Amino acid sequence: MNIVVTVKLVPDLVEELVINASGTALDMTATRLKLNECDDHAIEQAVLLQERGAGQVTIIAPDVEGVDDALYTAAAKGTVRLIKLTRRWDSASNHALARVFANAVEVLQLRPELILTGVQAHNDLDGTVGPILAEHLGMPYVGYVSSVKISGSDQVTVRKEYPGGLLAEMQVTLPAVLGIQAADKPPRYVPISKIRQTMKTATIETFPAAELEPGGAVAVSRMFQPEIGARATMLEGDADQVGARLIEIFKEQSVL
Repeated sequence: MNIVVTVKLVPDLVEELVINASGTALDMTATRLKLNECDDHAIEQAVLLQERGAGQVTIIAPDVEGVDDALYTAAAKGTVRLIKLTRRWDSASNHALARVFANAVEVLQLRPELILTGVQAHNDLDGTVGPILAEHLGMPYVGYVSSVKISGSDQVTVRKEYPGGLLAEMQVTLPAVLGIQAADKPPRYVPISKIRQTMKTATIETFPAAELEPGGAVAVSRMFQPEIGARATMLEGDADQVGARLIEIFKEQSVL
């Protein structure tokens, strides 16, 4: 079984985000990127399936700053093939990214029985990659998956989460695309020494990505940092004084 995992890097929200001169997008030259958390779970789920004898795992990622580290880390976890899609990615929407992923899967003749991707990311302005990719490849899609088990040569059993804590198990006929919310186990930690060792042996293949078609993307007219409307009032005094003042404020706001 061929398993393909499509991943992307997203802005690190721990760092300060800088808006470009046009005011319609982030300045990617000043933005630190990291592997999307749900994509990390997708990699872990794929490696777990590979360890259970399901086949080999191929990782596909856009060529952005930091992607080599993410790919070598995936290789250190046990993935077999690493593919980096080369081009400028400054204005890639999820619709464009999904089309590029679909083109790479077809042109490289990867013939995956199973495609895993993170179910969501914090920069999904125009929808998530998984269902868009499934549409382009003509495959069924199941999202918010928290467990995947091989149940035959052409089927997997997936556990899907619904609002309210409800869980459902369903049989999915392959080939299919799954949006992973969480792997069977948390993503494994890989020591930096193992990653450095992997860098000496693993090979990252490069493939020229297809043109970025803008169709389906959200048109951003303005992007800005949150504007300060009013500053907080600091309450001073001991606990009784602060408590009394809070009660007064709640009464003024008609909360009490």
